[in-house]
Amino acid sequence: MEIISYVLAGALEHKDSMGHGSIIRPGDVQRMSAGRGIRHSEFNASTQEAVKFLQIWIVPNVSGIQPSYEQKNFDAELTGRLRLVASPDGRDGSLTIHQDAFVYAGKPKDGDSLSHTLAAKRTAYVHVAKGQLALNGTLMRGGDGATITDEPTITLTGKSNAEVLLFDLP
Repeated sequence: MEIISYVLAGALEHKDSMGHGSIIRPGDVQRMSAGRGIRHSEFNASTQEAVKFLQIWIVPNVSGIQPSYEQKNFDAELTGRLRLVASPDGRDGSLTIHQDAFVYAGKPKDGDSLSHTLAAKRTAYVHVAKGQLALNGTLMRGGDGATITDEPTITLTGKSNAEVLLFDLP
């Protein structure tokens, strides 16, 4: 399983049975290929502050993957744009996943629009992590999601401190 953790607030601590551990904070994205023979846990790294995070599980396109991790901070690159944070080939400094999926994150400024073009026969899933935005003119709020098919271009317009994840899928 390809597991992508995306922290919105607080700090998420990660530990596994191979002795690895890390703390994931807002702006960080962690990819774990949970291959055979690994156990892991995540928990709030603070006794004072709540943690809020998204965890995305993607079925890999190969089996028998060795367990592995990557973690990068993309925070400075998210404002006013869609930033590729995970891809099959690690392009543009993104994390590498074992699937024909491209994961983008962004924080559109209020009133500004971000666009993404879908190749033929591709689908997108948009998840509003927080705030509000318009997806091709339709208002969405934190926690809302939408699947987009047969649309060549996706336009996301910031309305109120929006943060969004966009998945470009086969």
